[in-house]
Amino acid sequence: MRTPASTYRLQIRSGFTLQDAAETVPYLKALGVDWIYLSPILTAEKGSDHGYDVTDPSAVDPDRGGAGGLIAASRAAREAGMGVLVDIVPNHVGVATPAQNPWWWSLLKEGRQSRYAQAFDVDWDFGGGRIRIPVLGEDSDLDALEVRDGELRYYDHRFPLAEGSYTEGDHPRGVHDRQHYELIGWRRADNELNYRRFFAVNSLAGIRVEVPEVFDEAHEEIVRWFREGLVDGLRIDHPDGLADPQGYLRRLRDVTGGSYLLIEKILEPGEVLPPGFECEGTTGYDALADVDRVFVDPAGQGALDALDTGLRGGQAADYEAMIRGTKRRITDGILHSEMLRLARLVPADAGLTVEAAADALSEIIAAFPVYRSYLPEGADVLKEACELAVRRRPELEDAVGVLLPLLLDAGPEAGAELGRRFQQTSGMVMAKGVEDTAFFRYTRLGTLTEVGADPTEFAVTPAEFHHRMARRQAELPLSMTTLSTHDTKRSEDTRARISVLAELAPEWKASLARLQELAPLPDGPLANLLWQAIAGAWPADRGRLQSYAQKVAREAGNSTNWTDPDAGFEDKLSAAVDAAFDNAGVRAELAALVALLEPYGAANSLGAKLVQLTMPGVPDVYQGTEFWDRSLTDPDNRRPFSFDARKRALAALDAGERPASFLDETAKLLVTSRALRLRRDRPELFAGYAPVTATGTAAAHLLAFDRGTATVGALTLATRLPRGLEHKGGWQDTAISLAAAMTDELTGRSFGAGQVRVADVLASYPVALLVPTA
Repeated sequence: MRTPASTYRLQIRSGFTLQDAAETVPYLKALGVDWIYLSPILTAEKGSDHGYDVTDPSAVDPDRGGAGGLIAASRAAREAGMGVLVDIVPNHVGVATPAQNPWWWSLLKEGRQSRYAQAFDVDWDFGGGRIRIPVLGEDSDLDALEVRDGELRYYDHRFPLAEGSYTEGDHPRGVHDRQHYELIGWRRADNELNYRRFFAVNSLAGIRVEVPEVFDEAHEEIVRWFREGLVDGLRIDHPDGLADPQGYLRRLRDVTGGSYLLIEKILEPGEVLPPGFECEGTTGYDALADVDRVFVDPAGQGALDALDTGLRGGQAADYEAMIRGTKRRITDGILHSEMLRLARLVPADAGLTVEAAADALSEIIAAFPVYRSYLPEGADVLKEACELAVRRRPELEDAVGVLLPLLLDAGPEAGAELGRRFQQTSGMVMAKGVEDTAFFRYTRLGTLTEVGADPTEFAVTPAEFHHRMARRQAELPLSMTTLSTHDTKRSEDTRARISVLAELAPEWKASLARLQELAPLPDGPLANLLWQAIAGAWPADRGRLQSYAQKVAREAGNSTNWTDPDAGFEDKLSAAVDAAFDNAGVRAELAALVALLEPYGAANSLGAKLVQLTMPGVPDVYQGTEFWDRSLTDPDNRRPFSFDARKRALAALDAGERPASFLDETAKLLVTSRALRLRRDRPELFAGYAPVTATGTAAAHLLAFDRGTATVGALTLATRLPRGLEHKGGWQDTAISLAAAMTDELTGRSFGAGQVRVADVLASYPVALLVPTA
């Protein structure tokens, strides 16, 4: 199996095609990248910038460069000695525009007789033999239907007509009633939908890749890529949604000839991948959480907790109770259709009504500590969730007792459908209830609420970090590590700046109070989140921040929401964002705050980047983040950018220029390029892991490790908690011991064996990457 030393994620879209990716390869080669890592490239919904809404799995998207573009990108990578990793989406397809998806069009036209009926996950019996499509503004809009050009039309929506279902002169509503689908009001999707979706996205319909014929057709094009040597590995999107992730990975490994596989699996703290999963690891959110927290000052927790409590009217945030509530908000709201489908699978002789079963199932899911309890290995997790559900709701004891044996049976047999579907559903609730709701409510420090993290874990000590890295080296050496992705709530440099607030809690409290006085927002926790994000991303344009503010407020759902927005609150929210640009007092306060945070945030950024690039695992660089990138949640983190400035800056570094200050964004480019080149060109320097211990006054401010084995390898040195270090008077007598003479890849300076002052090693930048001197 060919494996990468590193990857570089490229978002392929109509504005940056596979041909553009091919032209970027020489720069990426110079940067030190080993493999290019492409976002989904199969044919997707027209205009889609992300590609996770595949409409035709049989071809590379022409708008993304088509088959010729993939050949060009692959050839460019091969000529540069690089590999190709591609993101694929086996769980669902895009159905927003039925005519663009031949599978879905066939299903709507022919119903259960369609050759693609087995591909989709439809509860036909619940829908009276029809699939429900929630596109109408109201049910009464059926009167707006037209029959035109042999299709049923609802404004711009087009639907097929079943054979023999229309005769000239028929009333459109009557024609509609004879179809294999039923158009319904969009609000009914929460309770009456009868097909599996991706989360609560009606336009992404789940497919059944556990059916061999469906797998074959959905993967025929992907298999061709490997057969023709175009691609070397795959990233699998949302495997938790599949009926049988383990079986899927086994089959995928086989059809790709044993190739490198990564899964987008969110591991909660302490959770490990099931032993039967045939893959090299995850896409790195677990690594991101560890790196972030080792740069957070634990001493700031008390003050930030107190500030958060004050913003909640004196009621301290109870995270366990919060996520129980947000998960129930999801199971009783946007995913209630999924819960009702589970409840309908409970045997009639169980003595539970559908609503009673749905309530008990929802309570069990709300008690889950992980996204999915893979069975049989995760049986104890499921049992513990049931026990917690009963402790919370004692009146559910009998219902939970009836359900547990049914849920523990998740095999391929027909009678185990409830157990299988429950497994597919728990991750949806976790994602929507925690990532997309609670993470916007639990706001004491924005760094902590990132995908794959437990926000109640405030900080990680260097000793704990080293323990986790040693385990990673032993168990997941080929798993990806990352700091920014197309899905992160805040990019790495935004989080790095926000992390400084843990060292400046009193100053932050005073600044937030002044901002609230000048631009009041009647939701204290949301104001805390908003101003942290603005400070972390500043400077940013008004449109970006307005879009972000509206999204996070609606996701949080406390003061406004997506389905019934509170216009009065959103006016106040918009005014607060405008004040950052239009109110002189707010501008001055924000400028002073950012000026205070910036140098420490830059030190955190460089430290986190070097640690991520040199720690155990396969480091990924998200497009453009070799410069400062202070993005917010999607779609802000998917903005287009230019490689030209990065190419010029890299050429200047290679010509001998060095950043005058670590505040320059070329300092991050220096760190990124030198670390990536070393990972690619000197893999023997990254074969092990051992902590490097410092002595002296400021030893706690140094995070250092040696990636060698029997002999010394690459040494990473990174400054942590830079504000506190400054207040202590700098490094002073702090020192490390070198077993051999070493040279810093960033500055070219050499140091002899023995005791070396950290102040000398980090004289130019807050980080160093040492290698044995030739």
